[in-house]
Amino acid sequence: MVVRSAGILLYKREASQLEVWIAHMGGPFWARKQTQSWTVPKGEYLPDEDPLVAAVREFAEEIGTPPPAVDYFQLGAFRQPSGKIITVFAAESDFRPERIVSNTFPLEWPRGSGIIQDFPEVDDARWVTETDARGKLVKGQLPVLDALLERLELP
Repeated sequence: MVVRSAGILLYKREASQLEVWIAHMGGPFWARKQTQSWTVPKGEYLPDEDPLVAAVREFAEEIGTPPPAVDYFQLGAFRQPSGKIITVFAAESDFRPERIVSNTFPLEWPRGSGIIQDFPEVDDARWVTETDARGKLVKGQLPVLDALLERLELP
């Protein structure tokens, strides 16, 4: 069975540069990594669920604030190296949350210790230039940026 996720990629044009809203993955594995450790806010959904409804829910869970009430368009479905397919919706917005408060997940840490700790799914989120996003996003999500540039007819 193919695992499916849905996410939202917000973008804005700031001083003639394209910026995107991305999130740093939480937990001890990603804690000290800044390259290839960021993601489009997203989460899994069931086969009978509307992907946009799931994307809105997952964005709110990971960021702690609902996504802006704007018109979203489907950017595409992107197969990840794991085989998961991410359906991404995009919209232009000057999103400015007061703070980032993510939901958490349990994890045995340190590994093998028997101690279960809760970690945030996302420990940071912010606007970055499209160029910076290319170094921050996990490799499997780089085609999302390419699709956005193509959709916006940018070089």
